[in-house]
Parts: sequence; structure tokens; C-alpha cells
Amino acid sequence: QVQLVESGGGLVQAGGSLRLSCAASGSIGRDNTMGWYRQAPGQPRELVATITSSGSTEYADSVKGRFTISRDGAKNTLYLQMNSLKPDDAAVYYCNVHWISLSRVSYAYWGQGTQVTVSS
Repeated sequence: QVQLVESGGGLVQAGGSLRLSCAASGSIGRDNTMGWYRQAPGQPRELVATITSSGSTEYADSVKGRFTISRDGAKNTLYLQMNSLKPDDAAVYYCNVHWISLSRVSYAYWGQGTQVTVSS
């Protein structure tokens, strides 16, 4: 019963900014990793950034220095601040949460995606 709902996508000019949000609800493991992934037409889904429940972050090389991932534990919300957007950043962006339970069962959930379009 985990739900992830993304918002904040849209159309922006190259060089502009967008902030994506992902509201999480349901029974989510305490020690989890949340992340943003993206998929452009005809391309495989790729990792953009992840953040653990303790705040450790990782970024794809292509977005380092331009994107910032953060999370608000109290609101169970994940964010992605995207600055200096490029046409290559255009894609459907998906929110993900995953964790391994104490009984070693792996869980992973995805949101429905939000479209980001960058005009040149």
C-alpha cells in the first residue's frame, strides 16, 4: 500500500529551473533509499539521484552541480531541485523508494512519473 505521487514537472526553457516533489505514503521501511530516475523516449530508465534515510546522496555525473536531491522526513516528501536545465534533461521523471526488511525481503515502489520538457 505504498504510494508515491510526483508533481512539479512541466515545460521550461533551457537554463531554467524546476522543482519536483514526490509525496510518499503507506508503510515504508525506516531505513530506505529514495531516488529520482528518468526515462527519455527510446532510452532506458536511468538513475538521476538518490538519498538515504540518513541523508547520504548520490548523483549521476550528468546532473552533478545542477540538481539537488533532498527529503523532508516529517512530510514524507522527496524533492529534486533542477537548475541550469538542458534539452538533454527532458524525460519522464520517476520517484522510487526501496528498502530491505529485517527479514531480508526487498521492496521497491515507483511513482507514475512526471514529464519534464526543456525547450532550446
